[in-house]
Amino acid sequence: MTPYFTTDTVAIYNLDCLEYLREQPQDSIGFTLTSPPYDEIRAYQGYSFPFEDIAAELWRCTAAGGVIAWNVADATVAGSETGTSMRQALHFMSLGFRLHDTMIYAKRNPMPVSAASKRYHQAWEYIFILSKGTPTVFNPIMVPAKYGHLQANMRHRGKSGELEYTKTKRNPFTRVRNIFEYTIGGGHSTQDRVAYGHPALMPEPLAADMISTWTMPGDRVFDPFTGAGTTAKQCLVLGRGFHGTELSAEYCAIAQQRLENWNTEQTAKNTSSTYGDLFTEQ
Repeated sequence: MTPYFTTDTVAIYNLDCLEYLREQPQDSIGFTLTSPPYDEIRAYQGYSFPFEDIAAELWRCTAAGGVIAWNVADATVAGSETGTSMRQALHFMSLGFRLHDTMIYAKRNPMPVSAASKRYHQAWEYIFILSKGTPTVFNPIMVPAKYGHLQANMRHRGKSGELEYTKTKRNPFTRVRNIFEYTIGGGHSTQDRVAYGHPALMPEPLAADMISTWTMPGDRVFDPFTGAGTTAKQCLVLGRGFHGTELSAEYCAIAQQRLENWNTEQTAKNTSSTYGDLFTEQ
């Protein structure tokens, strides 16, 4: 297979992901991060994907301890949500994946519904964390604990049965919740203007947070629906490798331009990206 675009650490193939996956060795992919063209909510150049075939190949190719971060949402048809996302999670489980975590991608500024609608603004999507056994890598994002600067009174009973208290330093940091909030849209999802040629961008901070959590520097990340190249770009930013497929040559070209622009901008810079500078607005 000849990549559409390649560097020392990145390879993007202008292929159907099934064609690519069927050529990959069993148990060869450690982490997959993707947002598939779900429920025909957006027109991805007429493409509709064979979910069950792709899920089977992802099961075959995912290594023991590997993880898939699967970002999906449901369309509303005739007043009812389709439930497609939940059926996909259950199908992955039927193949053998664990539903390790059901995370929420929340939008601080969702698209408002019409005044005539009898629904609230749709402000979130699923990120199903699917694992093949226990995840090998987990780097929890930590934030300062509210009372981390205080000491706790730890109560215990002494030898004679009386209550005793010992001052103990609290943990100054705590894990974030599994609801990840981002401001989206122009200037927020990315600063790359060319990327908005894609109809449904994954926010760069979301990709960065998932990659940081489930991989180590030097690991290789897969995206079967590369789109405008958000996952690929954040792999460059965070020092990971990337391989992915994208059926649309137009979107491959967008991804290539973003990656080339980033490499140009980062020449002679020592980039260090952290939760603090990537996790959306202040």
